[in-house]
Amino acid sequence: MIKLIASDMDGTLLDLELNITQENINAIRYAEAHGIEFMVATGRNRAEALPPLEKAGINCAMITLNGAHVFDKEGNSLFTTPLDKSEVFQIFDILDEHGIYYEISTQIGTFTNSKESRIEHFTTHIIDAFPHLTQKAAIAMTVAHLEFFPVDVAPDLRELVKQPNTEILKVICFDKRGPEFLGPAAKEIAKFEDCVVTSSGANNIEINHKHAQKGIAVSHVAKERNIDLENVMTIGDNLNDLSMIQVAGVSFAMGNAVVELHEEAKYVTHENMNSGVGKAIVRAIDENL
Repeated sequence: MIKLIASDMDGTLLDLELNITQENINAIRYAEAHGIEFMVATGRNRAEALPPLEKAGINCAMITLNGAHVFDKEGNSLFTTPLDKSEVFQIFDILDEHGIYYEISTQIGTFTNSKESRIEHFTTHIIDAFPHLTQKAAIAMTVAHLEFFPVDVAPDLRELVKQPNTEILKVICFDKRGPEFLGPAAKEIAKFEDCVVTSSGANNIEINHKHAQKGIAVSHVAKERNIDLENVMTIGDNLNDLSMIQVAGVSFAMGNAVVELHEEAKYVTHENMNSGVGKAIVRAIDENL
């Protein structure tokens, strides 16, 4: 019997307008009525994850930054898994050499060295994630994103990393040239002993500590709650969801998921625009998956 459900957000729980549909909300309530805990596991930081959840009236624990920072439902920080700073500087060297834009997420927020570059590259990421949008609409969404979830500007990210109290939880990179240019840098970084490289879209890569993965975080949360992984359900759509798809006893790939998730997940549900999360939850409960 399922006792814990962990769902990705972008491309999964959220629809094309970045909201949680009523069908998804109803299914989460249905799960809670059956004594099943629902939580999100996202690449977003907590500040970015909160608004759509609060709008939907959902208060839950969160795995954020791909597993690098975990919070309980009251918003208390449970643990962080930061990158090794010596490797962070090497990562910067590689990204600079390849001319790739990047920003860093820390325990106190996300930082860029250029808000203009952030808008340019994040717009490309939005278009990749939501191909129905026009360039103008994508730019508007990016600017709105910055208004609601401000990114701090640090002209020299290396100096920020040097600060003794700063934890680097994720390095996220965007490049409109896509995998052809991101791939070589990703391969170099993946060779580092303590790094794992994932992606949440064709035009980005995300770098975390090898122990900061959604699957590891889900396993940790389940252990803390004395829940066997066979009684855990996970739902996702992209490569940064792969580790939690692989560890769960019940796993769903979204209909819009990448091929790798379709190959690894035990089940496939509908697309995010058609409340695939809600349909998966109801199916799992009603069929006792």
